[in-house]
Amino acid sequence: MTQLTVETSPHLSDRDSTARIMWSVVLALTPAFAASLYVFGYYAGLVTLTSVASCMIIEGVIQKLRRVPVTVTDGSAAVTGILLAFVLPPDVPLWIPVVGALLAVGLAKQLFGGLGHNIWNPALVARAVLQLSFPDILNRATWPILHGSGRGFDWSRLIMNIRDQAEGVASAAHDAITQATPLSMSSASGMEMGYDPSFATDSARSLQMWLGSTPGCIGETSFILLAIGALALILLKRIKWQLPVCYIGTVALLTWIFPYNKASFPPTEGFFQGHPLYHVAFGGLALGAFFMATDMVTTPLTTLGQIVFGVGCGVLTAVIRLYGGYPEGVCYSILIMNTAVPLIDRFTRPRVFGTKGARSP
Repeated sequence: MTQLTVETSPHLSDRDSTARIMWSVVLALTPAFAASLYVFGYYAGLVTLTSVASCMIIEGVIQKLRRVPVTVTDGSAAVTGILLAFVLPPDVPLWIPVVGALLAVGLAKQLFGGLGHNIWNPALVARAVLQLSFPDILNRATWPILHGSGRGFDWSRLIMNIRDQAEGVASAAHDAITQATPLSMSSASGMEMGYDPSFATDSARSLQMWLGSTPGCIGETSFILLAIGALALILLKRIKWQLPVCYIGTVALLTWIFPYNKASFPPTEGFFQGHPLYHVAFGGLALGAFFMATDMVTTPLTTLGQIVFGVGCGVLTAVIRLYGGYPEGVCYSILIMNTAVPLIDRFTRPRVFGTKGARSP
Protein backbone atom coordinates (compact mmCIF):
# COMPACT_ATOMS: atom_id res chain seq x y z
CA MET A 1 0.00 0.00 0.00
CA THR A 2 1.33 3.39 -0.98
CA GLN A 3 1.98 5.57 2.04
CA LEU A 4 2.35 9.33 2.02
CA THR A 5 5.02 10.18 4.55
CA VAL A 6 6.34 13.39 5.99
CA GLU A 7 9.66 12.79 4.26
CA THR A 8 8.28 12.07 0.77
CA SER A 9 5.38 14.52 0.59
CA PRO A 10 6.18 17.69 -1.36
CA HIS A 11 4.13 19.64 1.16
CA LEU A 12 5.73 18.17 4.29
CA SER A 13 9.43 18.26 3.46
CA ASP A 14 10.58 19.37 6.89
CA ARG A 15 9.29 20.27 10.31
CA ASP A 16 9.36 24.02 9.72
CA SER A 17 7.26 23.81 6.56
CA THR A 18 4.87 21.44 8.34
CA ALA A 19 4.45 23.98 11.14
CA ARG A 20 3.83 26.81 8.69
CA ILE A 21 1.17 24.81 6.89
CA MET A 22 -0.57 23.59 10.02
CA TRP A 23 -0.66 26.93 11.79
CA SER A 24 -1.96 28.57 8.63
CA VAL A 25 -4.83 26.07 8.75
CA VAL A 26 -5.46 27.05 12.37
CA LEU A 27 -5.67 30.71 11.32
CA ALA A 28 -7.99 29.81 8.45
CA LEU A 29 -10.34 28.13 10.92
CA THR A 30 -10.38 31.16 13.24
CA PRO A 31 -13.31 33.00 11.56
CA ALA A 32 -15.54 29.94 11.88
CA PHE A 33 -14.46 29.54 15.52
CA ALA A 34 -15.36 33.17 16.25
CA ALA A 35 -18.77 32.58 14.66
CA SER A 36 -19.31 29.54 16.87
CA LEU A 37 -18.72 31.64 19.98
CA TYR A 38 -21.25 34.18 18.75
CA VAL A 39 -23.89 31.63 17.78
CA PHE A 40 -23.46 29.07 20.56
CA GLY A 41 -21.89 31.01 23.44
CA TYR A 42 -18.68 30.50 25.40
CA TYR A 43 -19.26 26.81 26.08
CA ALA A 44 -18.43 26.07 22.44
CA GLY A 45 -15.05 27.69 23.14
CA LEU A 46 -14.53 25.45 26.16
CA VAL A 47 -15.25 22.36 24.07
CA THR A 48 -12.78 23.53 21.41
CA LEU A 49 -10.03 24.41 23.89
CA THR A 50 -10.50 21.09 25.68
CA SER A 51 -10.24 19.24 22.40
CA VAL A 52 -7.09 21.08 21.29
CA ALA A 53 -5.37 20.72 24.66
CA SER A 54 -6.24 17.02 24.86
CA CYS A 55 -4.91 16.32 21.37
CA MET A 56 -1.62 18.10 22.05
CA ILE A 57 -1.10 16.46 25.45
CA ILE A 58 -1.97 12.98 24.19
CA GLU A 59 0.31 13.38 21.17
CA GLY A 60 3.21 14.50 23.37
CA VAL A 61 2.73 11.64 25.82
CA ILE A 62 2.52 9.01 23.08
CA GLN A 63 5.57 10.38 21.29
CA LYS A 64 7.49 10.27 24.57
CA LEU A 65 6.43 6.65 25.08
CA ARG A 66 7.44 5.83 21.49
CA ARG A 67 10.79 7.56 22.07
CA VAL A 68 10.42 9.70 18.97
CA PRO A 69 10.81 13.49 18.72
CA VAL A 70 7.94 15.39 20.34
CA THR A 71 6.34 17.57 17.66
CA VAL A 72 3.30 19.03 19.38
CA THR A 73 4.40 22.54 18.40
CA ASP A 74 4.10 21.82 14.67
CA GLY A 75 0.36 22.53 14.80
CA SER A 76 -0.89 19.18 13.49
CA ALA A 77 -2.35 18.15 16.85
CA ALA A 78 -3.95 21.59 17.20
CA VAL A 79 -5.59 21.26 13.79
CA THR A 80 -6.91 17.82 14.72
CA GLY A 81 -8.29 19.20 17.98
CA ILE A 82 -10.07 22.10 16.28
CA LEU A 83 -11.58 19.90 13.58
CA LEU A 84 -12.69 17.35 16.16
CA ALA A 85 -14.43 20.05 18.20
CA PHE A 86 -16.00 21.50 15.06
CA VAL A 87 -17.83 18.25 14.32
CA LEU A 88 -19.27 17.94 17.83
CA PRO A 89 -22.59 19.38 19.07
CA PRO A 90 -22.08 22.66 20.95
CA ASP A 91 -23.30 21.38 24.31
CA VAL A 92 -21.50 18.03 24.67
CA PRO A 93 -19.97 17.25 28.08
CA LEU A 94 -16.27 18.08 28.20
CA TRP A 95 -15.19 14.47 28.55
CA ILE A 96 -16.41 13.78 25.00
CA PRO A 97 -13.63 15.80 23.27
CA VAL A 98 -11.09 14.16 25.61
CA VAL A 99 -12.19 10.70 24.53
CA GLY A 100 -12.33 11.92 20.95
CA ALA A 101 -8.76 13.23 21.19
CA LEU A 102 -7.57 9.84 22.40
CA LEU A 103 -9.27 8.19 19.44
CA ALA A 104 -8.07 10.76 16.91
CA VAL A 105 -4.44 11.05 18.00
CA GLY A 106 -3.85 7.70 19.65
CA LEU A 107 -5.86 5.39 17.41
CA ALA A 108 -6.07 7.09 14.01
CA LYS A 109 -2.70 8.88 13.96
CA GLN A 110 0.05 7.63 16.28
CA LEU A 111 -0.92 3.98 15.97
CA PHE A 112 -0.03 4.22 12.26
CA GLY A 113 3.28 5.96 12.94
CA GLY A 114 2.33 9.60 13.35
CA LEU A 115 1.85 12.48 10.95
CA GLY A 116 2.19 11.46 7.33
CA HIS A 117 1.46 7.77 7.92
CA ASN A 118 -2.20 7.81 8.92
CA ILE A 119 -4.70 6.39 6.41
CA TRP A 120 -7.84 8.20 7.58
CA ASN A 121 -8.56 11.72 8.74
CA PRO A 122 -8.03 11.50 12.54
CA ALA A 123 -10.83 13.90 13.52
CA LEU A 124 -13.37 12.04 11.38
CA VAL A 125 -12.31 8.66 12.77
CA ALA A 126 -12.93 10.02 16.26
CA ARG A 127 -16.29 11.47 15.21
CA ALA A 128 -17.41 8.17 13.68
CA VAL A 129 -16.40 6.12 16.73
CA LEU A 130 -17.98 8.61 19.15
CA GLN A 131 -21.20 8.57 17.17
CA LEU A 132 -21.39 4.79 17.34
CA SER A 133 -20.35 4.66 21.01
CA PHE A 134 -22.41 7.55 22.39
CA PRO A 135 -25.37 8.02 20.03
CA ASP A 136 -27.57 9.51 22.75
CA ILE A 137 -25.07 12.39 23.14
CA LEU A 138 -24.12 13.04 19.52
CA ASN A 139 -27.36 12.19 17.68
CA ARG A 140 -29.94 14.81 18.60
CA ALA A 141 -33.66 15.19 18.19
CA THR A 142 -33.20 18.89 18.98
CA TRP A 143 -30.13 21.06 18.50
CA PRO A 144 -29.57 24.07 20.78
CA ILE A 145 -28.74 27.50 19.41
CA LEU A 146 -28.58 30.93 21.04
CA HIS A 147 -30.65 33.71 19.47
CA GLY A 148 -31.48 31.77 16.36
CA SER A 149 -34.26 34.15 15.37
CA GLY A 150 -31.84 36.36 13.44
CA ARG A 151 -31.90 39.44 15.65
CA GLY A 152 -29.11 42.00 15.44
CA PHE A 153 -25.60 41.78 16.79
CA ASP A 154 -25.47 41.28 20.54
CA TRP A 155 -22.22 40.93 22.52
CA SER A 156 -24.14 39.18 25.31
CA ARG A 157 -24.15 36.03 23.19
CA LEU A 158 -20.47 35.53 23.97
CA ILE A 159 -21.08 35.18 27.72
CA MET A 160 -24.00 32.75 27.46
CA ASN A 161 -23.66 29.08 28.21
CA ILE A 162 -25.64 27.05 25.73
CA ARG A 163 -25.20 23.82 27.64
CA ASP A 164 -26.80 25.27 30.75
CA GLN A 165 -29.70 26.45 28.63
CA ALA A 166 -30.10 23.02 27.07
CA GLU A 167 -30.24 21.52 30.57
CA GLY A 168 -32.68 24.18 31.72
CA VAL A 169 -30.57 25.34 34.67
CA ALA A 170 -29.59 28.86 33.58
CA SER A 171 -31.66 32.00 33.34
CA ALA A 172 -29.00 34.10 31.60
CA ALA A 173 -29.77 32.43 28.27
CA HIS A 174 -33.52 32.77 28.64
CA ASP A 175 -34.09 33.50 24.96
CA ALA A 176 -32.12 30.58 23.63
CA ILE A 177 -34.07 28.11 21.53
CA THR A 178 -33.72 24.51 20.46
CA GLN A 179 -34.28 23.37 16.92
CA ALA A 180 -33.78 20.27 14.88
CA THR A 181 -30.80 20.58 12.58
CA PRO A 182 -32.24 21.31 9.12
CA LEU A 183 -30.79 18.18 7.50
CA SER A 184 -32.77 15.96 9.87
CA MET A 185 -36.06 17.86 9.85
CA SER A 186 -39.23 16.58 8.32
CA SER A 187 -40.90 18.65 5.62
CA ALA A 188 -43.58 19.89 7.98
CA SER A 189 -41.24 20.86 10.80
CA GLY A 190 -38.94 22.51 8.28
CA MET A 191 -41.74 24.76 7.11
CA GLU A 192 -42.67 25.59 10.70
CA MET A 193 -39.07 26.61 11.45
CA GLY A 194 -39.03 28.92 8.46
CA TYR A 195 -36.74 26.85 6.24
CA ASP A 196 -39.17 26.76 3.32
CA PRO A 197 -38.22 26.37 -0.33
CA SER A 198 -38.62 30.10 -0.92
CA PHE A 199 -35.59 30.86 1.25
CA ALA A 200 -33.55 31.90 -1.80
CA THR A 201 -35.86 34.88 -2.34
CA ASP A 202 -35.78 35.87 1.34
CA SER A 203 -32.54 37.84 1.66
CA ALA A 204 -32.61 38.05 5.47
CA ARG A 205 -33.21 34.34 5.96
CA SER A 206 -30.74 33.43 3.23
CA LEU A 207 -27.98 35.57 4.77
CA GLN A 208 -28.66 34.06 8.18
CA MET A 209 -28.33 30.59 6.68
CA TRP A 210 -25.02 31.28 4.93
CA LEU A 211 -23.48 33.15 7.89
CA GLY A 212 -24.25 30.31 10.28
CA SER A 213 -26.97 31.43 12.71
CA THR A 214 -28.52 27.99 12.40
CA PRO A 215 -28.45 24.75 14.39
CA GLY A 216 -25.58 22.37 13.85
CA CYS A 217 -22.21 21.26 15.15
CA ILE A 218 -19.80 23.84 16.54
CA GLY A 219 -17.83 24.70 13.43
CA GLU A 220 -19.96 23.59 10.52
CA THR A 221 -22.76 26.17 10.30
CA SER A 222 -21.11 29.17 8.60
CA PHE A 223 -20.47 28.40 4.93
CA ILE A 224 -19.23 31.93 4.21
CA LEU A 225 -16.61 32.03 6.97
CA LEU A 226 -15.41 28.51 6.20
CA ALA A 227 -15.12 29.47 2.53
CA ILE A 228 -13.12 32.59 3.43
CA GLY A 229 -10.66 30.48 5.41
CA ALA A 230 -10.41 27.95 2.59
CA LEU A 231 -9.86 30.71 0.03
CA ALA A 232 -6.91 31.95 2.08
CA LEU A 233 -5.40 28.45 2.04
CA ILE A 234 -5.93 28.19 -1.71
CA LEU A 235 -4.22 31.55 -2.31
CA LEU A 236 -1.34 30.41 -0.10
CA LYS A 237 -1.24 27.17 -2.14
CA ARG A 238 -1.81 25.05 0.93
CA ILE A 239 -4.71 23.23 -0.75
CA LYS A 240 -5.99 22.88 -4.32
CA TRP A 241 -9.35 24.35 -5.30
CA GLN A 242 -10.34 21.42 -7.51
CA LEU A 243 -11.12 19.02 -4.67
CA PRO A 244 -13.61 21.13 -2.63
CA VAL A 245 -15.22 22.53 -5.80
CA CYS A 246 -15.76 19.04 -7.22
CA TYR A 247 -17.03 17.78 -3.86
CA ILE A 248 -19.55 20.57 -3.30
CA GLY A 249 -20.53 20.72 -6.98
CA THR A 250 -21.24 16.98 -7.11
CA VAL A 251 -23.45 17.13 -4.02
CA ALA A 252 -25.34 20.14 -5.40
CA LEU A 253 -25.86 18.50 -8.78
CA LEU A 254 -27.00 15.12 -7.50
CA THR A 255 -29.34 16.53 -4.84
CA TRP A 256 -30.87 18.71 -7.56
CA ILE A 257 -31.52 16.00 -10.15
CA PHE A 258 -32.21 12.96 -7.93
CA PRO A 259 -35.58 12.51 -6.18
CA TYR A 260 -35.64 12.54 -2.40
CA ASN A 261 -36.82 9.09 -1.38
CA LYS A 262 -37.09 8.64 2.38
CA ALA A 263 -40.15 7.63 4.34
CA SER A 264 -40.26 10.96 6.17
CA PHE A 265 -39.88 12.83 2.88
CA PRO A 266 -42.27 11.54 0.18
CA PRO A 267 -40.83 12.41 -3.25
CA THR A 268 -43.82 14.60 -4.05
CA GLU A 269 -43.36 16.65 -0.90
CA GLY A 270 -39.65 16.34 -0.34
CA PHE A 271 -38.39 19.30 1.64
CA PHE A 272 -34.97 19.17 -0.03
CA GLN A 273 -35.98 17.88 -3.45
CA GLY A 274 -34.83 20.34 -6.10
CA HIS A 275 -33.16 22.62 -3.52
CA PRO A 276 -29.45 21.75 -3.59
CA LEU A 277 -28.49 24.93 -1.74
CA TYR A 278 -29.90 23.40 1.43
CA HIS A 279 -27.44 20.55 1.13
CA VAL A 280 -24.60 22.97 0.47
CA ALA A 281 -25.36 25.40 3.31
CA PHE A 282 -26.55 23.03 6.03
CA GLY A 283 -24.74 20.16 7.67
CA GLY A 284 -21.04 19.46 7.52
CA LEU A 285 -20.49 19.74 3.76
CA ALA A 286 -18.57 23.04 3.83
CA LEU A 287 -16.34 21.99 6.73
CA GLY A 288 -15.77 18.57 5.20
CA ALA A 289 -15.06 19.83 1.68
CA PHE A 290 -12.79 22.72 2.67
CA PHE A 291 -10.87 21.33 5.64
CA MET A 292 -11.42 17.55 6.01
CA ALA A 293 -11.29 16.23 2.45
CA THR A 294 -8.29 18.44 1.65
CA ASP A 295 -6.10 16.91 4.37
CA MET A 296 -2.79 16.54 2.51
CA VAL A 297 -1.92 13.23 4.16
CA THR A 298 -5.14 11.35 3.41
CA THR A 299 -5.94 12.63 -0.09
CA PRO A 300 -4.46 11.81 -3.52
CA LEU A 301 -1.21 13.42 -4.63
CA THR A 302 -2.18 14.52 -8.14
CA THR A 303 -4.75 17.07 -9.26
CA LEU A 304 -6.61 14.40 -11.25
CA GLY A 305 -6.64 12.15 -8.23
CA GLN A 306 -8.08 14.94 -6.07
CA ILE A 307 -10.81 15.53 -8.64
CA VAL A 308 -11.71 11.83 -8.54
CA PHE A 309 -11.59 11.96 -4.73
CA GLY A 310 -13.87 15.01 -4.58
CA VAL A 311 -16.42 13.56 -6.99
CA GLY A 312 -16.41 10.27 -5.07
CA CYS A 313 -17.01 12.07 -1.77
CA GLY A 314 -19.84 14.04 -3.38
CA VAL A 315 -21.55 10.96 -4.78
CA LEU A 316 -21.36 9.11 -1.46
CA THR A 317 -22.59 12.12 0.51
CA ALA A 318 -25.56 12.67 -1.81
CA VAL A 319 -26.54 8.99 -1.78
CA ILE A 320 -26.36 8.78 2.02
CA ARG A 321 -28.34 11.99 2.46
CA LEU A 322 -31.00 11.14 -0.09
CA TYR A 323 -31.43 7.41 0.41
CA GLY A 324 -29.56 6.34 3.54
CA GLY A 325 -30.80 6.06 7.09
CA TYR A 326 -28.59 8.91 8.30
CA PRO A 327 -29.32 12.57 7.47
CA GLU A 328 -25.63 13.46 7.06
CA GLY A 329 -22.98 11.61 5.09
CA VAL A 330 -19.88 13.79 4.98
CA CYS A 331 -17.97 11.93 7.69
CA TYR A 332 -18.43 8.46 6.22
CA SER A 333 -17.97 9.55 2.62
CA ILE A 334 -14.57 11.08 3.35
CA LEU A 335 -13.44 8.08 5.41
CA ILE A 336 -14.47 5.69 2.63
CA MET A 337 -12.63 7.74 0.03
CA ASN A 338 -9.58 7.97 2.33
CA THR A 339 -9.46 4.19 2.15
CA ALA A 340 -9.45 4.37 -1.65
CA VAL A 341 -6.57 6.88 -1.88
CA PRO A 342 -3.82 4.29 -2.61
CA LEU A 343 -5.91 2.95 -5.49
CA ILE A 344 -6.64 6.43 -6.81
CA ASP A 345 -2.96 7.34 -6.62
CA ARG A 346 -2.07 4.19 -8.54
CA PHE A 347 -4.35 4.96 -11.47
CA THR A 348 -3.79 8.72 -11.59
CA ARG A 349 -0.01 8.67 -11.21
CA PRO A 350 1.59 10.63 -14.10
CA ARG A 351 3.73 8.78 -16.61
CA VAL A 352 7.49 9.22 -16.58
CA PHE A 353 8.49 11.81 -19.20
CA GLY A 354 9.61 10.15 -22.41
CA THR A 355 8.02 6.75 -21.75
CA LYS A 356 5.04 5.09 -23.44
CA GLY A 357 4.44 2.15 -21.16
CA ALA A 358 3.10 1.80 -17.65
CA ARG A 359 3.10 4.67 -15.21
CA SER A 360 6.08 5.23 -12.98
CA PRO A 361 6.41 2.81 -10.05
